[in-house]
Amino acid sequence: MRFLLFLAPLLIAAAPLPPAPPPRMPPAPPIIIAHRGASAERPEHTLAAYELAIEQGADFIEPDLVATKDHRLVARHENEISGTTDVASRPEFASRKTTKTIDGETVTGWFTEDFTLVELKTLRARERLPQLRPDNAAFDGQYAIPTLAEIIALAKAATQRTGRTIGIYPETKHPSYFRSLGLPLEPVLLAELAKADWTTRAAPVFIQSFEVDNLKALKGETGVRLIQLMAASGRSADGHDYARLATAEGLKQVATYAAGIGPEKAMVIPRDAVGRLGKPTMLVADAHAAGLEVHPWTFRPENYFLPLELKSGIDPRKAGDVDAEIRAFLATGIDGLFSDSTAAAVRALGSPRDPPRANPARN
Repeated sequence: MRFLLFLAPLLIAAAPLPPAPPPRMPPAPPIIIAHRGASAERPEHTLAAYELAIEQGADFIEPDLVATKDHRLVARHENEISGTTDVASRPEFASRKTTKTIDGETVTGWFTEDFTLVELKTLRARERLPQLRPDNAAFDGQYAIPTLAEIIALAKAATQRTGRTIGIYPETKHPSYFRSLGLPLEPVLLAELAKADWTTRAAPVFIQSFEVDNLKALKGETGVRLIQLMAASGRSADGHDYARLATAEGLKQVATYAAGIGPEKAMVIPRDAVGRLGKPTMLVADAHAAGLEVHPWTFRPENYFLPLELKSGIDPRKAGDVDAEIRAFLATGIDGLFSDSTAAAVRALGSPRDPPRANPARN
């Protein structure tokens, strides 16, 4: 018996140890999404704005997609283009001015769906916020409206040139409205992505939408990652309540068709009554618990957009401390962010973007 008792520890010591758990991979750095390009420094949705954003270190460039009369996709903030092009000054198109109802709102102006691509290519981009971004207005008249195909080509060329994977993050603008016109956005978008061989989750692509039903439909048609955009209040054009989607239970439902959410910033860190940043909400934690990434929008450098404590004086055009605002949101654990200033996002992340980085596709 003594011999067995003596031998027992030796037998235990000789027994094979259980396999060590695999090493935990460090979390990927948050992705930088160039909101309409480097739109704090160039007129938005131009190849020049996208190129500058890539040069500054963007992981993704973000085109808002609208349809032309001949069913091509171009990048504009809205399908009404009087604020972003010189169309109002073009006498040959004066008769195209009209009033329409889009997602329940009455809008007057010129609309992409009333122009062929050839016609739109004769227009030139203008700064959308000239009062806040007068330096950008110096570039008015220099750039054409880009197509989705041109933006994809730009991203692919930049990937080859920089050694970094540059992705695209397109938004389907007013998808229900365009579908009602017989100009659905999704088939053309998917066809262009297929030409680029971007059809799987590993592709450097996110498709985003404020609507819900088109994302659910896309889930069955593509493997690329989908992002449910959310506003701090109201409902989507197809009738879904954003507050409901942002609950813990709602996020579980979103996770059945999307890879992540793109919430308005106030849903992550609200501001108090005088405009200071408050305490973070549970949204990031709840989204992560549901398996969703979180990419809030939009970080802009001008005082006009910043929380009170980060403004620099009273001139709304002057740049304040947007870096500090971004750092406050990074501390909540977000997985990416939309920024009008790629340079500010790079500074806030605290690391250079020049060396080759891993494919921004997430597992």
